Amino acid sequence: MVTDETAGDGGGVVPGEPVRHGTGVNSNRAFPTESHPANLDPFVLFERFHIEPDTGFPMHPHKGFEIVSYMIEGGMEHADSLGVEHTAREDEAMRITAGGGIRHSEFPADGEACNGLQLWVNLPRDEKDVDPDYVDASAAALPTRETDGATVTTVVGEGSPIDLHTPTEYLDVRVDDEWTWAVPDGWTGFLYGVAGSGSVEGDAFGEGDVFATRGGGEFAVAADGDLRLVAVAGRPHGEPIRQQGPFVL
Repeated sequence: MVTDETAGDGGGVVPGEPVRHGTGVNSNRAFPTESHPANLDPFVLFERFHIEPDTGFPMHPHKGFEIVSYMIEGGMEHADSLGVEHTAREDEAMRITAGGGIRHSEFPADGEACNGLQLWVNLPRDEKDVDPDYVDASAAALPTRETDGATVTTVVGEGSPIDLHTPTEYLDVRVDDEWTWAVPDGWTGFLYGVAGSGSVEGDAFGEGDVFATRGGGEFAVAADGDLRLVAVAGRPHGEPIRQQGPFVL
């Protein structure tokens, strides 16, 4: 069982850690890991998955939380107990509300490897048993804006068709100079490096690296050429996170 702890910030930039799932899928996990052992209320876990053509996740159950999958390369076929069948491709997103219970499978499309990002978001105690639900979004449906020093796509948040039961902002950010990440006061958040290199608050930051905050604030991000990262922030529930395998109780 993994439980949430009242730890401080993530201690600066730390590397993600390799995880091999029982089905043979390899991931780089941001948290919880040995370097970052606690969950980040309201977030249960975050990882980058790499699914080879002969691997995947056969039909399996989930309950008690929500899943956001965001594809980086290739396509992933999703099927679930609601009768949904959908293939998400590069820069496309899917959201599953497991709620009281759902079953789904994930396999690479077209016989080719794929990789993407998966976020688990806890449901508040009084919404654990909501009806399961599913929604997806094409790349064109996710709003993108140019800012000084970066191009920002909103995966979850204002203007996106992907919404959650927990107030959350999930950004895909391509930094070519400097960018400031603003996290609302009292929110929990993390940065995860997707590609390239640069720095966060002056510390080296690159692919597979993690930077977390529990108190909100503004954080300086700079690129060495080009840096792609995701910036995720959410309002904590202030409730324990109790994970037992595919269930969050």
